[in-house]
Amino acid sequence: MKIALVRQRYNPYGGAERFVERAMTALAARHVELTLLTRAWAGEPMSGEPGTGSGWRLIRCDPFYIGRVWRDWSFARAVCAALKSHSFDLVQSHERIACCDIYRAGDGVHRQWLANRRRAAGVWERVALALNPYHWYTLAAERRLFASARLRAVICNSNMVKEEVRRHFGLAESKLRVIYSGVDLSAFHPDLRDAWRARKREELGIPDEAMVFLFVGSGFRRKGLPQLLRAVSGVRDAYLVVVGADKELAQMRRAAAQSKVSGRLHFAGGQQDVKPWYGMADCFVLPTLYDPFPNAALEAMACGLPLVTSAQCGAAELIESGVEGYVCRDALDVVELARCLNLAAAPGQARRMGIAARRKVEAFGLENMAQQLTRLYADLMPG
Repeated sequence: MKIALVRQRYNPYGGAERFVERAMTALAARHVELTLLTRAWAGEPMSGEPGTGSGWRLIRCDPFYIGRVWRDWSFARAVCAALKSHSFDLVQSHERIACCDIYRAGDGVHRQWLANRRRAAGVWERVALALNPYHWYTLAAERRLFASARLRAVICNSNMVKEEVRRHFGLAESKLRVIYSGVDLSAFHPDLRDAWRARKREELGIPDEAMVFLFVGSGFRRKGLPQLLRAVSGVRDAYLVVVGADKELAQMRRAAAQSKVSGRLHFAGGQQDVKPWYGMADCFVLPTLYDPFPNAALEAMACGLPLVTSAQCGAAELIESGVEGYVCRDALDVVELARCLNLAAAPGQARRMGIAARRKVEAFGLENMAQQLTRLYADLMPG
């Protein structure tokens, strides 16, 4: 079976890229021949026989561009042109490109994201959003994609995204498949607590007995960091560690330095290996304005951390409040977020919920994801 995967660029901190990497490894081990069409990817394609878990090749599509609109438009044209000169059984795109058989909606629905963002924006930001040519281009590309006669299936990484695609674009139920991302359950494991908790806390000057909330992600505003910085001030003696690269990092640092909890906030920047940070924390927090299903949530839960998130996050589907974590109804409600943080900080509560969180995600291993993907491919293959 020959499958082409389309992803424009590799970002070492990006959840979508980690999904593609894991999918390539898992699928190559199941005798699927993989080709990645991309502008840039870290490292080089690995050579190997199907079944070794290392065989895939790369087709580089990197036309010249200036600006985001030209970047996405030129990449889409280059990919569609390249596909005409190669033969694949199925083309699976992780970008909004109409020349694909399968689209994985890992970035969610742009129309829904804009609606959520407008709700949180001021007047001038709403005007800027309405006039931004990149959003106009992306909305048009999204319409073309979901209207494409070639599109045979949409992989949704949460039921939330499935419902958004159905509601906004009217796709038939038979085309919508929910396949959650997989997580390496051996690499992301509660044993990381023993390996890293004391060491990382000593580096940061955090007492061993202190409650530590962890935030991992880029796109700070979308993922709710401004609300979290305000909410954590309502949790006595709790620490917050922020891992992630973002253009507003310096601005967030300045805001944190002026807050009354500045001594309990730590910005670690972008980290290629986040496992030590999961190991040192007590609870993972992601009060996002919109997130289809963050890989970081699965990783944290696999490490035995409870999850505090918002109803606008696909990972909320795995959480029963008070069991694996807490779900805040509105990402913008700082008071409710502070209440959830205080509940998680109650003596022994985070540890109890962390055990339940690990148990919940044990059904989301890489092998299970690969089985679901190959079953989908087999269903779509001709006769």
